[in-house]
Amino acid sequence: MNKFFLFIILFAALISCAKKEEFKESIIKEKSLDLQVLEAYQEGMKNLESGDVIYAAKKFNEAEILFPQSDWAPKSALMAAYSYYTQDYYADTIAELERFLRVYPLSKNLDYVYYLLGVSYYEQIVDEKKDLQSIIKAKKYFEILIQNYPNTNYSLDAEFKIELVNDTLAAKEMYIGRYYFDKKKWIPAINRFKTVIDNYDTTLYAEEALHRLVEVHYILGLKDEAKKYANLLGYNYQSSIWYEKTYSIFDKKYEENIKKRKKEKTKKNKTLKKIKSLFSLDG
Repeated sequence: MNKFFLFIILFAALISCAKKEEFKESIIKEKSLDLQVLEAYQEGMKNLESGDVIYAAKKFNEAEILFPQSDWAPKSALMAAYSYYTQDYYADTIAELERFLRVYPLSKNLDYVYYLLGVSYYEQIVDEKKDLQSIIKAKKYFEILIQNYPNTNYSLDAEFKIELVNDTLAAKEMYIGRYYFDKKKWIPAINRFKTVIDNYDTTLYAEEALHRLVEVHYILGLKDEAKKYANLLGYNYQSSIWYEKTYSIFDKKYEENIKKRKKEKTKKNKTLKKIKSLFSLDG
């Protein structure tokens, strides 16, 4: 009985010692792993500062993979994306950020992720006639940011950039609308100009779009419809050059009178200059 009891005590002691040793070994390994992660992260930062962004991103990815459960993992993933962004590697930046959203959907830095995604597409916009995909994606991510994280500095800048994006989209619609107008394809032209009025009424193209709608409907003989858009243009933009052009459609003498007044003003200015020269010291 005593032998059995001693065996039980020894067995328990061995198990306890084994657990203690295992625990100590686990702590050593964890510390070693943390150190490796930190070294990889620091090397990534060093190379980012020196301009070697490809190698920097590689080291940040390495830090993430070494300890994916640590707090360093999402930070490293985000730094990898930022490294690519600093040298305009937009495709790599976007790929890293989209992966980040899949792997870390509860990250506290999602506002920055959406902002950087929007900016990565936004900065690829060169021509409104060609870069439609970048325009749409930029607007999409900026809108997600504004909707979900409204009280951030990123959101404020996103609102400003959306205004510029809308200007670009309106410019595209106007470009196509003018093309249809020149080709006398009235219905497609009307649809494009209406899109500007309906979706981008705060842009600088809204005035011209209203004027073009007046023109098209007047040409088609739909004078009541033309007057409707003319009244809308007059109510909102009475002092604009497009209102003057619209007014001249209904009053052909109006444009002639404007030209006549400009000539008279020019003539008056010349006369005043002549009179002034008579009384100058040089005269």
